[in-house]
This record gives sequence, C-alpha cells and structure tokens, in this order.
Amino acid sequence: MNMVSWVYVIVAVFAVGIFNSSKSYATFFPADNYLIVCGSSQNVTYLGQTYISDSVQSWVSLQSQENSYTATSNSTVPFPIYQSARIFSSTTSYRFDIKQEGRHWVRLHFYPLQGKNLTSASITVVTEGFVLLHNFNFQNYKGSFLFKEYAINVTSNSLAITFIPSNNHVAFVNAIEVVSIPDNLIPDQAVAVSPSGPFNGLSDLALETIYRLNMGGPLITSQNDTLGRTWENDVKYLHVNSSAVNVSVDPSNIKYTSSVGPEIAPNFVYATAETMGDANVVNVNFNVTWVFLVDPNFSYFIRVHFCDIVSKSLNSIIFNLFINNDIAFASLDLSRQAGNLDVPYYRDYVSNISDNSNTLTISVGPDTAADITDAIMNGLEIMKISNEARSFNGLSSVETLLVLPPNKSKMGIIVVSVVCAVAALTSLGLCYFCLVASRSKAPKLGNPLPTFPLSGNSSTATKMSTTSRKSGTASCISIVSSSLGRIFTFQEITDSTDKFHEGLLLGVGGFGRVYKATLEDGTKVAVKRGNPRSEQGLAEFRTEIEMLSKLRHRHLVSLIGYCDERSEMILVYEYMANGPLRSHLYGTDLPPLSWKQRLEICIGAARGLHYLHTGGNQSIIHRDVKTTNILLDENLVAKVADFGLSKTGPALDQTHVSTAVKGSFGYLDPEYFRRQQLTEKSDVYSFGVVLMEVLCARPALNPVLPRDQVNIAEWAMTWQKKGMLDQIMDKNLVGKVNLTSLKKFGETAEKCLAEHGVDRPSMGDVLWNLEYALQLDETSSTLMEPDDSSTNHIPAIPLNPMEPFDNSMSMINSGTDDDAEDMATNAVFSQLVNPRGR
Repeated sequence: MNMVSWVYVIVAVFAVGIFNSSKSYATFFPADNYLIVCGSSQNVTYLGQTYISDSVQSWVSLQSQENSYTATSNSTVPFPIYQSARIFSSTTSYRFDIKQEGRHWVRLHFYPLQGKNLTSASITVVTEGFVLLHNFNFQNYKGSFLFKEYAINVTSNSLAITFIPSNNHVAFVNAIEVVSIPDNLIPDQAVAVSPSGPFNGLSDLALETIYRLNMGGPLITSQNDTLGRTWENDVKYLHVNSSAVNVSVDPSNIKYTSSVGPEIAPNFVYATAETMGDANVVNVNFNVTWVFLVDPNFSYFIRVHFCDIVSKSLNSIIFNLFINNDIAFASLDLSRQAGNLDVPYYRDYVSNISDNSNTLTISVGPDTAADITDAIMNGLEIMKISNEARSFNGLSSVETLLVLPPNKSKMGIIVVSVVCAVAALTSLGLCYFCLVASRSKAPKLGNPLPTFPLSGNSSTATKMSTTSRKSGTASCISIVSSSLGRIFTFQEITDSTDKFHEGLLLGVGGFGRVYKATLEDGTKVAVKRGNPRSEQGLAEFRTEIEMLSKLRHRHLVSLIGYCDERSEMILVYEYMANGPLRSHLYGTDLPPLSWKQRLEICIGAARGLHYLHTGGNQSIIHRDVKTTNILLDENLVAKVADFGLSKTGPALDQTHVSTAVKGSFGYLDPEYFRRQQLTEKSDVYSFGVVLMEVLCARPALNPVLPRDQVNIAEWAMTWQKKGMLDQIMDKNLVGKVNLTSLKKFGETAEKCLAEHGVDRPSMGDVLWNLEYALQLDETSSTLMEPDDSSTNHIPAIPLNPMEPFDNSMSMINSGTDDDAEDMATNAVFSQLVNPRGR
C-alpha cells in the first residue's frame, strides 16, 4: 500500500499524523488538552504545539497562599517554554477543569533560569492523590532540563497540581501539560512476574514514564505520535551492541486491528525492530538483553511491543521473553498471537524491584524447539508505579506534605480568631468589621488553598483581547488598530525606511520593491511598497492582508500591518534576516548551504504549505511557490511568503477551483496551465521545482542553456529516472550527501512533478518524505554501524536534549545546554528502511 494522507492536525493539540494501514483509524482528540507556559506574558509555540500563557489562561486558576512571581530568562535558551518560569515562595496550586474523567498525561517541564539561583530550588509536586516529586533540585542533577511524564486517573471534574517549596527555598515550573488519553491505553490488569499471576488495580495507581524505546529505529518525537509521546532509540541500553541487528519496513505495511490501533504505538515503532545479531558466543541460542537503571523498592509496569516484519510465512519465529531472570512468555509464536504478519501485538507486565537491586533487564531469545533461531522486539515502555504512600519519591504522602507547619501565618490566624471572638462580645458592628478583615488577610482553615483566577480582573481581560490580536513580531508593536494588523501612516513608513533609501532595498518582486525598515521601537521589519505599474494591484493587496491576518504559523511570514493612504499600497512584514532561499543557492557570494541545511529549509517550507492546505476550515492554495517566496530568518528557518496570488481552495463537494492562470513560469503546474483548474496539487508541483532548484543550484528556467536543459523540472527528471541525480547536483554537495537520503529526496521531487495532479502526493506526504530523507542523512551511519566490541551500559550524562532519559529521574531528562540547539533539528522522524526488512 502506498504511503498516503500523512496529515498534521493543526489545532491546539498535538501536531500528529494520521497513520495509514489496511484500515482507516481516526486520530484521537483529547477532551482535555491544557498546554500551559508558566510565567510568560504571551503564548509560545514548541514542537508544533501552542502553549497558552498562564497569565491569560481562562481555563485554569492559580491558587496560592502568597503571591507567586515570574522570572524571564535573559539567556539564549532556544526552547520558548524554558525561557520563562513561575516561581513560588509558598505552597501554590494550578487547578484544571476536567471535562472528561479518566487517564490523563500530566507533564511537567523544568529548567533553572539564570540569574534567579533556581539550581538550589527544592521542588515538591503533588496532586490531590499522588506525590509526583519530592525535594528535587538541580544541584545533584546531571542534566540541564527536566521533563516528567505521568499517567494519572482523574476521577473528578478538576485536577489540582500543587508546588511545595521546602523551608528557605522556592519551587518553580516552566510549563505544564494536562492531556486526556484513551481509556483503553492503560488497562486495570496486567500479568505479574515473580510470582506469576494477575495484577489488578492499575486504575487506582499513577504511573511515571521512565523509558520508552523504539527498537531498531531513530528518535520519534511528540510531533509524530498520536498521543504526543517521545520514543528514543534502544542502542545505548543493549547489554551487548553486536547481539542485535536493526531491521525495518515501510510503516504503511503495518496492519492495525480493532484491538491495536495507533494510540497503542505509532506504526513507526512497529515498522522497526531489533533481531538477533552476532554476539560472538559459542551458543547461537543467546538472548538479546537490554539493561535499565531503576529505583529499588518500586513496581514497574512494562509494555512490550511486537510485530513480525521479518518472516516470509506464518509461524516462523518462536521465541521467549524474559523480565529479569523470570520467563514472562514462553514459546511466543508472534504471527499466531497477532493473527498475521505485519500485525502489531503487545503484552503488559508488572515486575517488582527488590531493595538490593537497581537494574531491570528485558531479554528475548529463540525457543529451543523453533526451526529458525531468531527473536524480535519492536518497542518497549517502562513506567514506575506509585507505591503504598501513593508516591514516586519516598514514603511521604500527600496529606503529610500538605499539612502546614507551625509558622507566623498560622499564628496570625489564631490571633485574628481570638480578636474576632472578643470583638463579637463587645459589639456586633466591631465583630463584623473584624470578620471582614480576617477574611481579607488569612485563608480559611478548612481549605489552605483558596481559588482565584489568574485572569480575573478587567485589566487582564483587556490585555488578553489586545494580546490575542498580536503574534510573532507583531507582539513588539504597541498599537494594534484592527484585526487586520497595525495601520501605519505613510509618514511612519517613510521615516522607518529613510524615505525609501536605495541602500535599504532588499529586493524587487511582482508587487513592488521591498525595503528593510526600523520602527520607532527598534523592531526591524520588511516594507513592501506596491508599484502602480505592476500587474499585481489592489486585489492582490487585499488578498495578502486578508490571508495573512488569518494565518499564524512558524513557517509563514507574519504580516505586521499595512498602509493605504495617498494611493499607496504598502505591506509591513516581519524581517527575515537571511532573505530569499534563491540567494543562498546561486547568483550571490553567500556561502553554500550544506545538504542538511537544504533539507531543513525544504522541510520548513513544506510545513508552511501543509498548514495552508490543511490548517483551516477551507484550504488555501498559495499559487506562487518559488525560491524567492521562501524566506530565511537569522537561524535559516524557512518561512513561506507573498500571498498576493493565494486562492481559497475548493469546497468539500468540489475537486478544484476554476480560475485564471497566475503564477511564475518555470513553477507552473502544467495541468493547471492547460485546464485552468487549480488544486492544492498545483502547489505540490511548484514545490517539486523548488526541490530540484535546491539540489541543482540553478534557476527553474535558464534560456541560455541547451534546449533540453532550459527547464529544470524536465531536465532533472530525465536524470532522476536514470537514477543518476547525483550527476547534476550542486558541485558544493558532491561527496557530502548520503546517497540513500539523496535517493529519497529525488523520489519525492519526482512524485511532486508528476504530470497529473492525482498522481502527486499531498504536502503532508511530501513533508513526511523530506523528514525521512533528513533522518536517513543524520542517523544511518550511527544506527547501521554499532560498536561491536563494547557493552553499552547506561551513560551517566545524556547526549541529546531530546534523547536524555536520565534513568534515575525521568523518561525525558535533558542533556546540556550545548546540545539544546540540536533539538529543533532532530524534532522530525521518518521511516528507516533497512534492506533486511521485507
């Protein structure tokens, strides 16, 4: 089956794909989906999700005995959710309204901001029923970031998450997530090992994710998992590296069933696996073993994922599964249990860790009666189970931690109560006065955490309405005149551009000239001044304003405002420091882009176009996709620009939009040109030309070349069909491109340039394949060439902030600050096809 319909759902939930198999399965939409950035004055976007500022969050209330305060980092932390924090000097709670009872992810993000001495902060976090953290601080912690993920069964219409600083310290948090998960994801019962038998009552317990592994495959980020989970590669946990060999198939081969859907695990997990390699031992019936550091005196929920992606026929692989030294499943005939090849299957277990052990081992090995000596594992999840004190750290219960110690606050309550009683005997009026004073100064004895909303006053509400109209660079502007952005006066424009000084000219386009400008507050912007003699006029001017006022995406250039006085048509955009993509490919003295940079730029542009096609109630077709309309910011992040020719896509009951042909020659969809029928696939064709332009570093049309080379699409396709695309690529890339990555890139461009729109992929498919090409380029060498001479135990310090997993603390603890920048690049995933897979 072809890989189709990889669509990112653009809502304030997870940026996830719709997984394809032999049957269609709906994407899970959480009833509760709170993504909160703490201490920030504005919303932020992180890994494709929008985190709402807790200062304006109307769904959440903050409860505190004393005022909490906010710190904003002045450091260069690249992740926006870690650039602010809310700091608590006393016990403080966030309370979330719960629309649907049941299991929820509770995810906590921590990073000690510089300048506030938060490294020594002692953090305790509890819910009404469970202790999540107890006296944690960063002084003894080896990572820079801490991410904690819990699965908690919420049985009421609200959930309070309370932060308790220890004496003479503060507590803090950078971001909080509370998100519903499917009821069937975590069952009430599992199989206990040692002694063997049923384990009941999981619904009453909380779970903390410690490890989540994608066997034989690369990192899967939250953007590529229906439930926002992160899956790391398993290699560093193998007891002997050479004992396992990774295999993989196309994820579209995975056949989900009614009992196992994408919510259990993405098809990427089931499409990769570790099988038996060469352990350099005499006995070929060895076990492949993974070793994990865990906390003693806790029980662990273990989910093992299987899928037979290697066998040619049923009942070929029969093997044993071990947890520690206990056999969990003997003679596991995988295809028989699953019902077929390529069908996912999983098993749930509970294992106890004694007080004299801090390791947990999981092993698979061939059954002695099997005809084929092999074993397989596709994925693994290990979650700590809350103990008898309903805690993940020690034996202190929630009730113990929430009891306030004797202090001045409590003594004050007693004194006020006595004074009020005496006053009541003296005068009813005086009593009333004292009671009012008491209520204003002290919390009620029966409830130490009174509720008041963060945005519960009129001034905040006004701030919210203003802030909601601003986004991106527009947040720097102090005046917002309408929902379409700021309306600039012509005088402001001339002042900011030094009267359209030629030295500030950035470029010339179909609409007019573009100048670099600086607003009165120091904000750098790009000013596009319409040319009265241009073919693009008032209609395009209005289209640009109306389109961009409705669109906000990391990979779309933001419109700040416009000017329409004195018969001028002027648009003001966020400034893109590195200009158009084309200037980095040819015609300038700029340094050449690396292959990785080119892939990342193409991926960013594809994300922007994919959002246009799928992010709203009705799709938007750009109609002028080309390298001059893909701009790069100071970090070479690509953003799609110039929406003057954009057109609203066809309605649900239509296949196309009939319209006059507009666009740029060399990029025009030939089917659109012939039939004047516009679809999203017209953008896909133009983007295919962009891909070839990026690879070959030459214009889409170059009339000075021989006739067969004038059109890059036709010329490059002849070489692609020969499998010789490397012969025409930019000479700066020769010898520096992973050939498997290049092959995938070429195949993607070839599909985009198909003659008929129906044969072209969606932008979602294009995006997925480009991410695949990037992942192949980044991971193939490290994943295919393990160090056979080493035994890879758990490293003390994680190497990548998205692959942290400090085992003693959390599933997703971060690495060092130096690694932070790599995260944005690695926040992609693709299939990893190994020739050994079917």
